[in-house]
Amino acid sequence: MQRMTGVERRAQILAIAAEEFARTGLHGTSAETIARRADISQPYIYRLFGTKRELFRLVVAEAFAEMTRGIVAAAGDLRGEAALVPIADEYRRLLADRTRLLLQMQGFAACDDDAVRETVQAAFGYHWETIAGITGLDPVRMKLFIALGMLLNDVAAMDAGSLDTGWARAALDQVPVEFFHARGPVETGDGTVAP
Repeated sequence: MQRMTGVERRAQILAIAAEEFARTGLHGTSAETIARRADISQPYIYRLFGTKRELFRLVVAEAFAEMTRGIVAAAGDLRGEAALVPIADEYRRLLADRTRLLLQMQGFAACDDDAVRETVQAAFGYHWETIAGITGLDPVRMKLFIALGMLLNDVAAMDAGSLDTGWARAALDQVPVEFFHARGPVETGDGTVAP
């Protein structure tokens, strides 16, 4: 058997950690399980990544970054509302990667940990700002766009596409892009009006 380089071993551990953390989260996954699957010692994981929490933060941040990179690539040179359809289509496609999807959800679930919360806040904030920068959506329409994305996360996580029920079909129906077109001022509910 050919010996792995340090770069190959690191990539292997990250891939295994992503799968394990996606299934059982930060607190339910042991470094021992990851080490066993990689056929290495547990101290080697700590030497490379410091702590299990740091390894978790790394794979969660990368899951968000992969999603953001995919959206940027899908938009290409398109800007404004013209970018909404390719972004939404790519987002739906990216949801098929259950490891990435569940890692993001595990990241949200582990936000009781201050360091994890900071990682998720930064990754989610960059995702939001990237989409807003490409599409030019105002804050209210961005909330609607992100809320729709979170709904898609939920229905993908529970595999609602395999169900033949009215609610699942309705949840999976595409929202017309016209929904996000500017309609003038919108009451935000806190007494302010957004453009």
